[in-house]
Amino acid sequence: MPSTCVIGFDSAWTDKPDAPGAICSIRIDERGHRELIEPRLASFADALSFIRAESAMGDRCLVALDQPTIVPNLTSLRPVDRVAASLISWLGGGVQPANRSKIGMFDDAAPLWPFLSKLDAIEDPEQARSATSGRYLIEVFPALAIASLEAAFFGRLLGPRYNPARRKTFRLSDWQALMAALIRYGDSNEIESVSRWIAQLGLIERPAKADQDKLDAVLCAIVGFHWLAAPRHQSIMIGDLETGYMIAPATTDARARLEAAALRYRVPVDGLLR
Repeated sequence: MPSTCVIGFDSAWTDKPDAPGAICSIRIDERGHRELIEPRLASFADALSFIRAESAMGDRCLVALDQPTIVPNLTSLRPVDRVAASLISWLGGGVQPANRSKIGMFDDAAPLWPFLSKLDAIEDPEQARSATSGRYLIEVFPALAIASLEAAFFGRLLGPRYNPARRKTFRLSDWQALMAALIRYGDSNEIESVSRWIAQLGLIERPAKADQDKLDAVLCAIVGFHWLAAPRHQSIMIGDLETGYMIAPATTDARARLEAAALRYRVPVDGLLR
């Protein structure tokens, strides 16, 4: 089997020195051994250096980026955002609109675009699954993934409140439940280093925003890993490569809700417009 690195990058959408994102990698060697390269805070430049170093060590590299990568619309939301919002709002959360009027995020001068240009990755999620070499890119959304990674968070207003920067809504019990879910995922998928790192994170009595950023980077990597390693029907691709898309794990119930919304907004799911 090809050696693979799956990189999770929570970019924070902007490139502010005092508010960096976070990045990590799950390495899979030729024998199938899986190892987490622990998350670290990273700017876009830091992330690019990290990705280049990691991808040089293996045959195939998949970058799972928590930021819209295809944003042709000048205002409002992308079609895929509307579909994702139908589930996220039911869970009690929100989706930040992605459009070109967002200065610093998606305008012509936003740091995302030179990052993607220098990354030089193929943005074809289905091809990434079957490829044996090359650098690939997918857009992911941790909040969408969590609903399928932990059943306790799937239900009306049951989405986790795990951002410690939002003191009024942060719930330590949600933070701990999410970590427990990721430990189970690491154990069941033989990524023991994920479980060990999450367990160490759990020792922090008062998590900070940087801790959540690192956790989200691991979530991104898990989504990318799941896309490559799990049976295809256990993941979903909402949207397309022209108007924008997202990749996420999907249980039967989550898929049903997303497919219903996609039908309502006439958005493709898994390449098909139903």
